[in-house]
Amino acid sequence: MDKFKKILKEYLPYVVILVLVLIIKYNVVAPIRVNGRSMNNTLKDGDIMILNIIGYKTSNLKRFDIVVVDNGKDYLIKRVIGLPGEEVEYIDNKLYINGKLVKDKYGNGNTSNFKVKVKNNSYFVLGDNREDSLDSRYYGSFNKKKILGKTNFTVFPFNRFGNKK
Repeated sequence: MDKFKKILKEYLPYVVILVLVLIIKYNVVAPIRVNGRSMNNTLKDGDIMILNIIGYKTSNLKRFDIVVVDNGKDYLIKRVIGLPGEEVEYIDNKLYINGKLVKDKYGNGNTSNFKVKVKNNSYFVLGDNREDSLDSRYYGSFNKKKILGKTNFTVFPFNRFGNKK
């Protein structure tokens, strides 16, 4: 019994640390890597960011938030454009929400004309690099359950460290 107590006393701190790390990684924050050019010029291929899981669960998404979406095959980093129930339309490279012009300072490149109604409990997301992005124009709107969290803070490379709103 003394041997068991000695082993428990020795390894318990490591087990506690491991459990805490796993709780934080899956419920609070996690690292996420940008894969591809779809968010250029805001984010670059290979940037490592912090995914805010708990912040997303405790606050509503807003237009132009950067989110991580699970499309069933991999994770996509995109920008929220349309909120639940809204009508999203691009005409001549200009964004209209419910028929009203909205300034989109993040989109670069040409955005082909389209019009879509966002389902309830879903979000319409686009990459900032509109000419090179597989996003809601391809996959459709994403149900809130498919959004893993918000991200806007780059931690690597160090010369890009900081907030990327």
